[in-house]
Amino acid sequence: MNIKTLMLKNLIRRPLRTGVLVLTAAVMTAAMFGGQAAAKSMRNGLDSLEQRLGADIIVLPEDAQAKTDLENILLQGTPGYFYMDKAVVSKIAETAGIDKLSAQYFLVSANAECCTTKVQIIGFDEESDFTVKPWLKNAYSGSLKKNEIIIGSALSTKAGSTLTLYGVECKAAGKLEETGTGLDTAVYATNETVQGLIEASQQKGISVLTKHSPDEVISSVYIKVKDGSSIDDVVYSINQNIDGVQAVRTKSMITGTADKLDVFSKGISIVTVAAWLLSAVIMTAVFSALAGGRRREFAVLRTVGFSRKRLGALVLSESLIVSAAGAAAGIALTAFTVLHFGRVIEQGTGLPYLSPNASSAAGYAALAAAAVMLTGALSSAWAAYRLSHADTGTILREGD
Repeated sequence: MNIKTLMLKNLIRRPLRTGVLVLTAAVMTAAMFGGQAAAKSMRNGLDSLEQRLGADIIVLPEDAQAKTDLENILLQGTPGYFYMDKAVVSKIAETAGIDKLSAQYFLVSANAECCTTKVQIIGFDEESDFTVKPWLKNAYSGSLKKNEIIIGSALSTKAGSTLTLYGVECKAAGKLEETGTGLDTAVYATNETVQGLIEASQQKGISVLTKHSPDEVISSVYIKVKDGSSIDDVVYSINQNIDGVQAVRTKSMITGTADKLDVFSKGISIVTVAAWLLSAVIMTAVFSALAGGRRREFAVLRTVGFSRKRLGALVLSESLIVSAAGAAAGIALTAFTVLHFGRVIEQGTGLPYLSPNASSAAGYAALAAAAVMLTGALSSAWAAYRLSHADTGTILREGD
């Protein structure tokens, strides 16, 4: 009987033992692969958010709640709105050190009675904009016409289809790439389209919006500082000289999220190491216990001509088989949860989440599988040594 046949029969004959080892290897793989994938996804989301904002400074209404609302819009896609007098734009423009600035207007679609879905509508000025258009070019090369919109990747509407907002049929001229942030659920439109939506909302009796026209108010101002100018100085100047607004560094908003991400990543690392250690202990304990229970089996194999090297290879092969099966199960479980339920994870953690590309994910999976199989091999090494070096005559006489 060759090693391959004997190995398979041993694994099938002891289903409980085999199942425990496969499950242990699966947990170890899921912890390692899932931890790496989740941490990388959150880092990708944070980097994507920083790139998508494209500004050094964001100016908001002075109300502290406005900053929280904006963070919720950007990170979790929670629709919100806040406004300040549009006259602040010209005042901000007088601040030294500013290279570019552009205002945006936030409008929230109402419930399903008037709209296809509840989304964050972001109105922007195509002439002055420098934060939205660079990303729109990848989705739509022209200029947006009235009632044309660009939609985020998380919305089910396809490019070329329509989305009903306040009874207005808006054509989706393009669809943005995924960012892993709340912006994936946003809709971008020109202020002309937004004004039309507000008028439509008034006709439907939604009075909360009647006094908030983009001709009179704005929600935020995005600022790009001139090369060589101090961002902190521009922030200080705006906050000191213009009433009713608060200027914040874009990076300061992201820093809080980055700090939270660091804490979360450290937690993932601790759980991963703990899972690996526990799994290694369990696998070592199981293989050691098996060494005692299989002494007579191995003694018989020695008498029929199996060398110590072949017996060691048998134990090692069994270990690699169960480790590989567990690794495959752990990778499949992780791919189904961590990679396909990013939106749920994002909402649960409050962190942006953008899954790694296929090649990166495959690399993490391969690394986790290799680590698990190596651990299984090392865990079985001692058992293989004990079984292959036991005295055959003594073991057989014990059974007489």
